[in-house]
Amino acid sequence: MKILVIGGTGLIGSKLVKLLTERGHEAIAASPSTGVDTITGEGLAEALAGVDTVVDVANSPSFEDKAVLEFFQVSGRNVLAAEARAGVRHHVALSVVGTHRLAESGYFRGKIAQEQLIVAAGVPYTIVHSTQFFEFLGGIVQAAAEGGDVRLSPAFVQPIASDDVARAMADITLAAPVNGTVEIAGPDRVRLSELAQRYMERTGDSRIVRAAPDARYFGALLNDETLVPGPGPWLGKIDFESWFSQSGVKK
Repeated sequence: MKILVIGGTGLIGSKLVKLLTERGHEAIAASPSTGVDTITGEGLAEALAGVDTVVDVANSPSFEDKAVLEFFQVSGRNVLAAEARAGVRHHVALSVVGTHRLAESGYFRGKIAQEQLIVAAGVPYTIVHSTQFFEFLGGIVQAAAEGGDVRLSPAFVQPIASDDVARAMADITLAAPVNGTVEIAGPDRVRLSELAQRYMERTGDSRIVRAAPDARYFGALLNDETLVPGPGPWLGKIDFESWFSQSGVKK
C-alpha cells in the first residue's frame, strides 16, 4: 500500500512513517521540508500520485485562535479536494478526545472545523480521537504557571505516549475506513493536577500545583468527562513511569 503521511516529519508522523515502512508499505513523509505544502497546495498533487491512503497528523504552527482555524480549514480543503481528484480510498486524521466538548477553545474550534470538512468531503475516512500526549506535559505545566505556583484543573485525563499513538495510527491506517471516529488513550486515568505534580517532582521542579476547578485548559473549562474516552477505546500499554524513564526528559 502507498501511504502519504501529512506532517510526516513531526513527532507522530516520523514514528508512523517508520512503523508503516517496517510493515512493508510505501510510506511517504509530506511536509513543507519535503516539498509538500498543504496551505499553498505546492507539491500536493504530485505527492498523491498512486496513493491509496492519506494520514493527516499535521498541526497548526500557531495556537492563536484565528491562525488555528485558518490552518485547519485551508489545509483541510486543499488536502481533501486533492484526494478526491487522485482517487484516494481512505483519509485518516488525528484529532483529540473531547474536541466537541471543548468549543470554548479557539484551538478546538479549529479541530471541529477540520473534522466537519472531513465528514462532508465524500472521501472514506477515519477520525482518530487521542487523549493528551505525555510529551506535552512540560508545556501544559508552563502554560499554567501563575507566580510561583502552577494552577491546573483536577479533571480526569488518560494520557498516552506518542509511541502508542503511532502504533494505534498504524493499525487504523491499515484497516478499512469506519466513516466515523475511533478513540485511543493511555492505560491509566488520573487527575490532571496530580499528574502534573508527579511530572514536576520527577523533573526537579519545586513549584506546587494548585488544583483549581475553574482553571482553563486551552481556554476551556473541564469536567471529569471532558478529556477522557468513552467505552471501548484502543488502549496503549505505556504508563507514565515507563514513559518518563525512556523519555530523555532531564531534571
